[in-house]
Amino acid sequence: MDSQPRSDRADDGVSLGDTLVAPGSRVHGKASVLGVPVTYTATPRPRPSGSHIPFGHYLTDHVLIAEHEAASGWQLPHIVPAGTPHAEIASGAIQYGLSIFEGLKAFKSPSGEIRIFRPDAHARRFAASASRLCMPEIAVDSFMSAVRAIVRVDADWCPPHNGGAIYVRPTLHGSEAFLGVRPAAKHTFSVILSPVDSYFEGDDHKLRLWAEREYTRAALGGVGAVKTGGNYACSLLAAKRAKENGFDQVMWLDAHKHEYLEEAGTMNVFVRIGDTVITPPLGGTILAGVTRDSCLMLLRSWGTRVDERPVSLTELAESARSGKEIEMWGTGTAAVVSPISELAWDSGSVKSTGSSIAPRLREALDGIHSGRNEDPFGWLVTI
Repeated sequence: MDSQPRSDRADDGVSLGDTLVAPGSRVHGKASVLGVPVTYTATPRPRPSGSHIPFGHYLTDHVLIAEHEAASGWQLPHIVPAGTPHAEIASGAIQYGLSIFEGLKAFKSPSGEIRIFRPDAHARRFAASASRLCMPEIAVDSFMSAVRAIVRVDADWCPPHNGGAIYVRPTLHGSEAFLGVRPAAKHTFSVILSPVDSYFEGDDHKLRLWAEREYTRAALGGVGAVKTGGNYACSLLAAKRAKENGFDQVMWLDAHKHEYLEEAGTMNVFVRIGDTVITPPLGGTILAGVTRDSCLMLLRSWGTRVDERPVSLTELAESARSGKEIEMWGTGTAAVVSPISELAWDSGSVKSTGSSIAPRLREALDGIHSGRNEDPFGWLVTI
């Protein structure tokens, strides 16, 4: 996988013998895209209809797959019709949670180009997740080539940018069939795609969060910084309970004191107290969000004072009582920037009293995603 061949004509289209087919064209048969063999589907899936695309509801026509065996290393990837892969019941992924994933987006520019947002950062995080779970790493260039290839094949699924994008889901799972707690000897890397709109219906949706002081998402020494399914599975009961009580999600707190903010549901969290923006530091329990990092870079380029430090419920409550302006929001690939209107817990509540930073961040990121604004950091990669 680290040395995949490249087609001489890959950047101009898909070569089918003497015929050149534009990227995104629906042609049943075999071809090559960016050096990756493609078998096009004969039965395209239904496309989204209506003005709103529910997040994650639709999957595109194809999937990229690459196999890894301990004895021989990575095999070259290939793209096949979706629905081809299957998981062994006895695999390490199903039995022991040997699975990691990423989530990134591809956007359509005003000129019609499809561009992926910060795939290199997602590739590095994917490799770090793999290392933590004793899984084979994928080189950054190989990860990016694979993502570009599958996005190019199903590029015509990308909605116009008004919050719309192709959500890209790379996954690596232990595929060897065995029963026994050990690293797997065989793994499968795959990439699937989903056309999406905004994560929350209505860009002005403001979240009400419940500070979870009973259940814990992650502890020091664990896998809280790894994008693995177990972190999400263990969050479901607390989130379900919060929603039953009228909240949108939970605010995860530290495992030791249940006092310090860590993540807002599946997002990183930011708080502005007065003129200072605060976000919890990365220390092994918090996912190193790519949108989090993008926001930090934007804020610092604007001259905004930013502290990466712990922030507690007590500090928020005392700041509110003293009359300081408070603004809270979450960040993530799916939701981008989501304002938080209220954070409540068993003995108190804090409400956002300002909205000067989160909307500006959302507008800046949306502008870069869509191509309306300059990309000063070189974050976008054209497929």
